[in-house]
Amino acid sequence: MRLFGRRSSSGDNQLKSAATVSHNGTDARGEPVRLTGTTTFGAENLERVFAAHGKSLGGVLELSGWLIAEPSNPADANAIAVHVEGERIGYLPGHLAARISLGTSEPYPCRVQLWAEQSEAQFRVIGWVAAGSTSPKWPHNLENPPAISTKDERVARSAAITKMVDDALNGQDPIRAEQFAAGMVGGYHYLELIEPIKELKRQGRLEEALVVCYKAIEGAEGNREGREPAPGYTIEAAIIHRKLGQRDQEIAVLERWLRLCPKEYREDSRVNERLMKLRNQIAK
Repeated sequence: MRLFGRRSSSGDNQLKSAATVSHNGTDARGEPVRLTGTTTFGAENLERVFAAHGKSLGGVLELSGWLIAEPSNPADANAIAVHVEGERIGYLPGHLAARISLGTSEPYPCRVQLWAEQSEAQFRVIGWVAAGSTSPKWPHNLENPPAISTKDERVARSAAITKMVDDALNGQDPIRAEQFAAGMVGGYHYLELIEPIKELKRQGRLEEALVVCYKAIEGAEGNREGREPAPGYTIEAAIIHRKLGQRDQEIAVLERWLRLCPKEYREDSRVNERLMKLRNQIAK
């Protein structure tokens, strides 16, 4: 069977190479993937694991673990949990677990790399897991640690998006550069506006967030190339209009997106679904 196997199409950078599991289950090598659930389901268990290693204030651990299928998991029958030292610390990403053939009869070995940081609010852990008993090349090390706090993760995401945009605009591929240039507005690519919108909303500065939303909508429209514009910014604008009690503006921004969306994609879109619900509420 295949574990962490190849997709039929390329594009999953987390899974650059397949790992083949032998019949006796002892011969797998896997690319590391980001664990899910480390700050929710596995949070308390991970705090105990770090404390057991004398790292109650945080640090980094690399440990052996086990992949265990959970076919009776009420949320996802394909769920594959990651256990370390008797503790369930998280899960494989759902999209990956759904593609893995892992028998339910016995666990499969893995290696994990865990990074923890103690803040005033919580003991926060993030980590990566790789199938097999051999340590892979981890994406982070002491010279290149990951962002752990939510604030640092937001900063890292923003920096990564800006780097992607800069690389595209200044790269050797003129077609890619042209595509990214079409999404620029006010000196920023619309993808770079995701975090500023979220931060303004967190601060309660809804009117300012709305201004940035419309800048992002403009950029997404310029970059659509005959397709539907990226809908997320329209949904965000609609949500803000709702919070501000601006029903007419909410309808208008949803209709704006639908006018630019190819007809075959309109009916089943999130934007149309929201608009239909809003109109039904008005009709009542």
